[in-house]
Amino acid sequence: MTYYERNLPRWHPEGKAIFLTWRLHGSLPAHVVNELRNDTKLPRRQFVRAEQFLDKSSFGPLWLKNPNIAQSLESCILRGAHDLNQYTILAYVVMPNHVHLLIEPRLPLERITRGIKGVSARDANRLLKRPGCVFWQAESFDHWVRTPAEGEKICHYVEDNPVKAGLVSTPDKWPWSSAAKK
Repeated sequence: MTYYERNLPRWHPEGKAIFLTWRLHGSLPAHVVNELRNDTKLPRRQFVRAEQFLDKSSFGPLWLKNPNIAQSLESCILRGAHDLNQYTILAYVVMPNHVHLLIEPRLPLERITRGIKGVSARDANRLLKRPGCVFWQAESFDHWVRTPAEGEKICHYVEDNPVKAGLVSTPDKWPWSSAAKK
């Protein structure tokens, strides 16, 4: 089992799927970030609160709505799985201001996320003509999947996120997701 800590502790048992979420830098207002930091309850509750706010897409940058940026990020995600063999993708979605990814990693998670976030930030900032600027929030949410039933529930959650956010009527209609590729 791998363990490391930034702002939140991380446990990643070998052979377990991992659910990841990360967001654009500045996509949550300061009062929401402070509210989440001061909430000493379960990390899941913090995740749900942040997700509710992010799905509204009512604050901060929405750079992932740009089809060229969303496509570039999706290519990074797919490359890590198919070309680099770093993980198996179980589900993913690129939302306007955040990303969900459910994977079975073959490398340390920190290396996988650093690769995806680093390459996609560089590419997006190039497209936005803002080289060297912060693109992603440094901290991300991760959760290791305990059971197959939980994995199925998370997969459905990931692929249904654009529907829940009111962006499309069915998951397969959102172009930057594993649901659209089935």
